[in-house]
Amino acid sequence: MSEIIYILTNEAMPGYVKVGRTNNLEQRRLSLSRPSGVPLPFEVYYASEVDDAQKDEQWLYSVFADRRVRDEREFFKIDPERIVAALKRIEKRDITPKSLQHSLASSTEEEKKEVEEKKKIRSKFDFKKYDIPIGSEITFSRDASIKAEVLSNNKIKLNGKETSLSKSAQELLGYNYGVAGTLYWMYEDESLDERRRRFENGELN
Repeated sequence: MSEIIYILTNEAMPGYVKVGRTNNLEQRRLSLSRPSGVPLPFEVYYASEVDDAQKDEQWLYSVFADRRVRDEREFFKIDPERIVAALKRIEKRDITPKSLQHSLASSTEEEKKEVEEKKKIRSKFDFKKYDIPIGSEITFSRDASIKAEVLSNNKIKLNGKETSLSKSAQELLGYNYGVAGTLYWMYEDESLDERRRRFENGELN
């Protein structure tokens, strides 16, 4: 049976991710989403088949120990793309669901709609507000060779075409559902989502 390392996110908990191992990805996601205290279901952000899930999980925990919320919990306060980059070094195969129906399987249509709405809100990004000048270059987190130019306060140019952060990220990932583009585009070695949180927390340097 395949051993899987997963990264889960929850739009009700922006800035936090859950990292763990399982043999059944959907069953694990559902077991975490069912408690009444969780306002929105967990979503599979990234998942990999690995050779030794227990060993690889512990390696990830040690690498990101300073970002762990509590030693006895699997939650980390970190941009998920940073963990994805580490996981890609040890994975056998990327098995991340490419559709919303699989990423949020067994969730109600109402829950899926609410998750999508939360993502749309998080994807709204004003480059000027977060001190990124028009004409700046941003980089796609999964492939540093993919770059885009900031065209206006909320638009970018990719491959000669005007687009948005979310639409471009969705197309590059090959997903058939909306994503928060701010998680996947980077400026000066941090994601736009990280930059926004840093500015909003008053950490301007």
